[in-house]
Amino acid sequence: QVQLVESGGGLVQAGESLRLSCAASGMIFSSNAMGWHRQAPGKQRELVAFISNGGSANYADSVKGRFTISRDNAKNMVYLQMNSLKPEDTAVYYCSAQVTIRNVAFWGQGTQVTVSS
Repeated sequence: QVQLVESGGGLVQAGESLRLSCAASGMIFSSNAMGWHRQAPGKQRELVAFISNGGSANYADSVKGRFTISRDNAKNMVYLQMNSLKPEDTAVYYCSAQVTIRNVAFWGQGTQVTVSS
């Protein structure tokens, strides 16, 4: 079965960086688009970054210029480099295997990112 396992979350101060990683298994990784979503307390889950199977990336306006999504098809890994973190970036971050940019096929279990001011 498909498994997506996130790692790399933690507690950082505003302005610092974190790199999230997601290990995928049970799927033909190179054929799948992937994404990172986040959900803050009391808010809906939102798409933060999307990368196509060809490597084209899309970002939410709130993270453009600060976050970078990338993938390593040889390792079945997708990454989210997060720079210049802000307290409003605090959320649980989820890795996803995407059918399209709007449709998620599978979710990871999530990793907490907390940014203190």
